[in-house]
Amino acid sequence: MIIGVPRESDPRETRVAATPKSVEQLLKLGYEVRVESGAGEKASFPDEAYTCAGAEVTDAATVWASEVVAKIHAPTEAEIAMTHPGAALVSMVAAPRSPELLEKLAAAGLTVLAMDSVPRISRAQALDVISSMANIGGYRAVIEAAHEFGSFFTGQVTAAGKVPPARVFVSGTGVAGLAAIGTANSLGAIVSATDIRAETAEQVESMGATFVAVESGESQQSSDGYAKEATEDYAAAATRMYAEQVPLQDIIITTAQIPGRPAPRLITAEMVATMRPGSVIVDMAASSGGNVEGSVADEVVTTEGGVKIIGYSDLPGRLPTQASQLFSQNIVNLIKLVTPVKDGELTLDLDDVVQRGMLVADAGEVTFPPPAVSVSAAPAPAAAAPEPASKPEKKPLDPRVLYVGAAALALLSLVLFWVSPTSLLGHFMVLMLSVVIGFYVIGNVSHSLHTPLMSVTNAISGIIVVGCLVGLTFFDASVGFSSVENTLILVLSALGILLASINVFGGFTVTGRMLKMFRKGE
Repeated sequence: MIIGVPRESDPRETRVAATPKSVEQLLKLGYEVRVESGAGEKASFPDEAYTCAGAEVTDAATVWASEVVAKIHAPTEAEIAMTHPGAALVSMVAAPRSPELLEKLAAAGLTVLAMDSVPRISRAQALDVISSMANIGGYRAVIEAAHEFGSFFTGQVTAAGKVPPARVFVSGTGVAGLAAIGTANSLGAIVSATDIRAETAEQVESMGATFVAVESGESQQSSDGYAKEATEDYAAAATRMYAEQVPLQDIIITTAQIPGRPAPRLITAEMVATMRPGSVIVDMAASSGGNVEGSVADEVVTTEGGVKIIGYSDLPGRLPTQASQLFSQNIVNLIKLVTPVKDGELTLDLDDVVQRGMLVADAGEVTFPPPAVSVSAAPAPAAAAPEPASKPEKKPLDPRVLYVGAAALALLSLVLFWVSPTSLLGHFMVLMLSVVIGFYVIGNVSHSLHTPLMSVTNAISGIIVVGCLVGLTFFDASVGFSSVENTLILVLSALGILLASINVFGGFTVTGRMLKMFRKGE
């Protein structure tokens, strides 16, 4: 079969559905590939590169006559007219919002696999263009905000004064939101985020951001991987949260969208007016109604208060080379799925939930919507653990015992200092200060670094061993144990060597076991 890759008809679209690398992969699956001349120019893929990869570079009519057509956006009526019945179309379709388009595609006798209808299950992640494009979009949203923002993202301390770090707030923590969080955090901003799905809080915090929860008695859990419309009570609580957070932020990025419905309105014009002049909002849902009042699709709007609202709907296309590479790889992964024997023949298996979920039209029949596929990022509820047997309460220690013990210890210390040489007091003071400093330093080290830290202290313990060995040289054997000072030298040096040696050998043993865990075959 022949796969055709046409040039996108939208003059603003910079991406292409196949790259020279993906062409080579399609050829290995047994297909022939035709690419319309100039299809990859905006993404920095010249016709010569496709020819070298083994594709046939030709005109639009020849490409649209192919048995399989792969492109970014759904075809126009003129492009549908160039197809022939029985052909397969692989592209984004926006099926929930395009019932008329589905009827036209079915009337043309096409079999349509919608790349934006991939079920949100683990096995289908390699095909999910929504996720791959959202990842780029979230990254690019931060870059666009940085371009419009009049200051640093990270804090600066200069001879001319201090510059505080930017405060970035991300609404919606799907793929785009998490990409925006990661980018803003890597640029040094103070990042916070919120989402209607409380189950994403752990993901947000793992990326170094602060999760801002909505003070509501309800929490949504996703059953299909997508957010749902909020209830009135939750929406009211969210409005109060946004009213508190918006004035504190320098940059806000909104990503909230509901498949098949207008984007929810999250931030009102009154909230925008509370932001400082020079602040920036990137509304990634501007093309579907907008999360922010006043945003306009594909435009930058500056409010009377000096706040810029960016409504670009082509954020992935602003990185055309990378976006094309990811989109084309998603298509290759789909073609691999529907070509199980690599014979160049597209074979659909409607028992496969992934293929059935993507199939929105089948040879003249509309097959959308597909059967529901349940998926949730929420952990399964754990079985209730049995209540532990009640333990007898421990009686608190009598304070008088503590006082007596402390007094006895102080008296013993005074006796030792009285009979010890004067220089011991100075060394003892250094020891006590070292203990205090070591306690606070080690106490602030992350638990995950405790074992490597113990391995590093082998060097310190080695120094102690050497010091104690040197101390033994001051032991006078001719005097023996008749001198208290001579006895202390022997006892303390021997004790130091013993304890430090235990730490050294124990540290190397633990390190060896750790390294063994990462060796293959062991």
